Amino acid sequence: MKLMERVRVTMEARGRSPKTVRAYQSWVRQYVRYHQLQHPEVLGPEAVKAFLDHLVVERHLSASSQTQALCALVFLYAEVLGTPLGRIPTFELSRRAVRLPAVFTAEEARRVLDAVAERSRLPAMLMYGAGLRVGEVVSLRVKDVDFGRRELTLRETKSRRDRTTVLPEACRARLEAQLVRVRELHEADMASGKVVVPLPNALVLKKPYAQRELAWAFWFPSSTPRPLAGTGFEARWHMSASTVQADVKDAIRAAGVLKSASCHTFRHTFATELLRAGTDVRTVQALLGHTSLRTTQVYLHLLGRGAYGVRSPLD
Repeated sequence: MKLMERVRVTMEARGRSPKTVRAYQSWVRQYVRYHQLQHPEVLGPEAVKAFLDHLVVERHLSASSQTQALCALVFLYAEVLGTPLGRIPTFELSRRAVRLPAVFTAEEARRVLDAVAERSRLPAMLMYGAGLRVGEVVSLRVKDVDFGRRELTLRETKSRRDRTTVLPEACRARLEAQLVRVRELHEADMASGKVVVPLPNALVLKKPYAQRELAWAFWFPSSTPRPLAGTGFEARWHMSASTVQADVKDAIRAAGVLKSASCHTFRHTFATELLRAGTDVRTVQALLGHTSLRTTQVYLHLLGRGAYGVRSPLD
């Protein structure tokens, strides 16, 4: 088995997400190319140090990129090659900059939502109204929306665990209309006998019938099904996150918002607005799915009421 394939298989066996698998494979490729295509088995801690120094000194990458590269190489040697690196010689560290995220004002958020393309408007509304990441919103399945409890359930999130968040009442009518379209498309796929719903992990082995159930269909299905490897069927996946990202970027420019903003700015704005309204910071932490309270506390700097949202005694 080739090295990249071994990395993929080992990571999938450890339950790593597809995005993490691709990132680690990329770092391993860069490491091998940096050392003139030598196999990692003939390299060691000194070679890892040289590569990490190269990322900072010559490529000027951030601390997070350098850390991810280090994690990928530690995983490669310990889990894939079975020869842990041990102590790595001291390497050049990238300085970690602490930056505050950009947030929209309520008026800016409204203008962006009004300008976004229709195909991405509901996903954008959910990112703003429920604090979702773009990957979470496009991968929502029908069963994950509970109109009665006004809840959204997010599966297999960044922290590898499920969480619930609020279902915005302003999205209800659009979601109900979207469900009609999803149902019609699903029924047409089932009638064709060739298109199924792709299931996560190995659920198809446990519940093969779920491939034909509307509950497992995506809220934002792709326009074209893709072949499902080794089955003879096609799968109706969700729309691409990059489509939503491009539409939101276009809308930000059209709305005249002069900030370094993106889809993720809606999530930052969701958290900031909840804190401004008096929501407890731990509740916001749970809604966002942060594992550390320190991650959520950064939004206290963004309340627009001075540092940490406090009022000056002089005022």
